[in-house]
Amino acid sequence: MDVIGNAIEIMNEKGIKFIRLQFVDINGIPKSVSVPFGSDEDLEDMFNDGILFDGSSVDGFVEINDSDLIMKPDPNTVSLLPWRPEESGVCRFICDIYNTDNTPFEGDPRSILKKSLKKISDKGYNYNIGPEPEFFIIDKDEEGNYIPHDDASYFDVEPLDKGPNFRRKLVFDLEELGFEVEASHHEVAPGQNEIAFKFDDALKTADAVITFKQAIKAIVDNMGYMVTFMPKPFFGVNGSGMHCHQSLFKNGENLFSDENSENGLSQEALYFMGGLLKHSAALSAVVAPTVNSYKRLVPGYEAPVYVAYGLKNRSALIRIPAARGKGTRIEYRCPDPSCNPYLAFAAMLEAGLDGINNKIDPGDPTEINIYKLNDEELEERGIKTLPASLWEAYHAFEEDEVLKKGLGSHISEKFLESKYAEWDEYRIQVFGYEQKKYMSL
Repeated sequence: MDVIGNAIEIMNEKGIKFIRLQFVDINGIPKSVSVPFGSDEDLEDMFNDGILFDGSSVDGFVEINDSDLIMKPDPNTVSLLPWRPEESGVCRFICDIYNTDNTPFEGDPRSILKKSLKKISDKGYNYNIGPEPEFFIIDKDEEGNYIPHDDASYFDVEPLDKGPNFRRKLVFDLEELGFEVEASHHEVAPGQNEIAFKFDDALKTADAVITFKQAIKAIVDNMGYMVTFMPKPFFGVNGSGMHCHQSLFKNGENLFSDENSENGLSQEALYFMGGLLKHSAALSAVVAPTVNSYKRLVPGYEAPVYVAYGLKNRSALIRIPAARGKGTRIEYRCPDPSCNPYLAFAAMLEAGLDGINNKIDPGDPTEINIYKLNDEELEERGIKTLPASLWEAYHAFEEDEVLKKGLGSHISEKFLESKYAEWDEYRIQVFGYEQKKYMSL
């Protein structure tokens, strides 16, 4: 049975009455439309021909004078929604976006990732990635201010950790969605949690990140909680990252592994890291894309601000976990969960491929605590820092031809327009901190 037939069979077995068709805008925000499930023939037509919609109403898509686009559901992404009552008969498909001439729309983030993945699949490679999106469970105090849900810290247990029942429910529901959850636990900051899911193909993983965030928010809302994926919701504590473990495979073999090398890493792994390090400033605009992202990327809160790599060093931008063989991977620590995973994964892959294609040497690993180095010591070692603001990051992206070409002219232009607007909106605000500090001048 083909994938379309399999999807239709699942829907008939589950008594599906409505189909939710979903895609994301340039910022990774899910958009969806519900359509009734008619006959099997109607559904096959929808898979093949798609549904017309107004692309001018979606951030980063098209202008009003050329607004027609088509969404086509990917039959491989059929999923029930565990936060909806089973009797509601709703399932969801993730869609790809096409122009009316049936060519892939160059502003569709999912299509951009598929385009980058095709470059390596033509060589027989697979790009696997395992993200670790962190999040906060939050409450409000009597004045209506947001506060962490508990005062627990890393790996704490009850009663300090108030999240075990919450995480258990999330894990069960995520498993219904097809996730293979590897671990769930309380993170370092008060109210901060992490649920890690299995390393997989980059496209499946990007779909999973969007589903993960959507599911958690929906499930939590049903439980009477609030959740945020904001990178730095509270001053003075760690922010939320989305460390991305990644490697290349060919014919089932991990190309980043070399058991004969001193550190177990292949030359491809080193070159891939070289590309990530070379493009790190521009990459930060894509993988840490909000004004708030740069409140997280500061020294002292376990956030990676130094452009270096280490075999076990969590103060460096890239860390190499101890696993070797098929488990060999690099951990890129800059991304946060506010990013669009399709664009973030595509940008990291393009940077890494540039490293491999041009044999970019990452240098020697840094195995000391970089946080303790002063400016002179950093300069002596040639260790640079990531951009300190969104303004610096998007200017670096403007000058990076590899990433702009990899994401395509449409996405690059629309992305930069969005970042210009975000920075302009931010820079003219007046905050309570400023009023307290300067009102008496």
